[in-house]
Amino acid sequence: MTTRTLLRSGHVISMDPGIGDLPQGDVLVEDGRITAVEPEISADAEALDMSGRIVIPGFVDTHRHTWEAPIRGVAPDATLDDYFVDILDTFAPLYTPDDVYAGNLAGALECLNAGITTLVDWSHINNTPEHPDAAIQGLRESGIRAQYAYGSANTSLAEYWFESTIAIPADDVRRIRSTYFASDDGLLTMGLATRGPGFCVDEVVTAEWAMARELDLPITVHVAMGRLAGRFGMVKQLHGLGLLGPDTTYVHSCHLSGEEWQMVADSGGMISVAPQVELQMGHGWPPVMQALEYGLRPALSVDVVTTVPGDMFTQIRAAFGAERARVNADCWQANMPVPSTMLTVRQMLEAATVNGAHVAGLEDRTGSLTPGKRADVVAIDATAPNVAPVHDAVAAVTLCADVSNVDTVLVDGVIRKRDGRLLGDTARALRLVGESRDRLLAAKEAKKAKAPA
Repeated sequence: MTTRTLLRSGHVISMDPGIGDLPQGDVLVEDGRITAVEPEISADAEALDMSGRIVIPGFVDTHRHTWEAPIRGVAPDATLDDYFVDILDTFAPLYTPDDVYAGNLAGALECLNAGITTLVDWSHINNTPEHPDAAIQGLRESGIRAQYAYGSANTSLAEYWFESTIAIPADDVRRIRSTYFASDDGLLTMGLATRGPGFCVDEVVTAEWAMARELDLPITVHVAMGRLAGRFGMVKQLHGLGLLGPDTTYVHSCHLSGEEWQMVADSGGMISVAPQVELQMGHGWPPVMQALEYGLRPALSVDVVTTVPGDMFTQIRAAFGAERARVNADCWQANMPVPSTMLTVRQMLEAATVNGAHVAGLEDRTGSLTPGKRADVVAIDATAPNVAPVHDAVAAVTLCADVSNVDTVLVDGVIRKRDGRLLGDTARALRLVGESRDRLLAAKEAKKAKAPA
């Protein structure tokens, strides 16, 4: 039996050039798939009144360490160097599978609440073989669309992050691939979260890239975050190893050289930018405009809720403001006029939606309100005091709205949020993540007490 849902009379921003924006439009969903986007649709369907709502594709977060939800806000003033010590060397080794499950469940629900319908879960917390199973269970129960990116363990900062000779365990990656991701057609897909040159010796880098390609897994890697990592020339090293390719996402990329940007572009690589973290923790200027100048399609990500908010509105504004600040400052210093062609709010919404789907390898099924794609749809309340009155719907979403305005969320046609409230057992997820926080803090104090004076 066909299930039909009709989102009626909203201001539709489709992010599909062939459809454009409809100041008053309908979106028809049948069995989880978008079948029509038109000014008016007559259909026998459950109708959701979108009057006073701006209807957009769901946001796509292309890089989040979702497991960190139980330790939200523990490192508000951290630099990147602080993060490695305070989080990866202190909390991460204490994580049990139950902590990972709680973090991924609560973290994915946080995404849905904020209108993020697709997530790349950069899961570098695989301390035991039970950890990835727990992470995947949390994602699955949340109902989000996600790429689970299998990463390294975090049982030793020195062993895993400084010229590491330890590769991600191929046998366990194969187990996870065959157990949960025999098909790439599900709501959850799989990737490989690698550390890359500078963090691993060449033999490990080569082995991990080979494993990913053997198993047909997309690759995601942090590069050029901070001047030190920029001096590693990580993309140049990957080029020297013959490893660049269109299956790889380069996260941050704040200090890539011009030569490296061209290498990424020539190889068909992809870019994920985490603007708030990059500005706040000292990675560098968020390189959204640089990526665009090289013909790339940059996407956005949250990265770590230990230090920054977990919503896409923050990322959009951080990138937009930072780029304009950078250009304004450079022009002032050079006594030159500010160019008329600067980053636009439309480009930022593209980065948060359709570009994100491209980077996550899911553009065939999400990222725009296009007939034939899966129904990942978000409605923003445009009648709220911080949004109304609307002059420019794209500006309303990118510069005015916030999480409180996310009224309705559908993932794969299933309503996950309605009338501003998450559906399902959110209370349980919050209880579990609170219990995880308490356990981790207690374990941290116990570890500290045992440490030599």
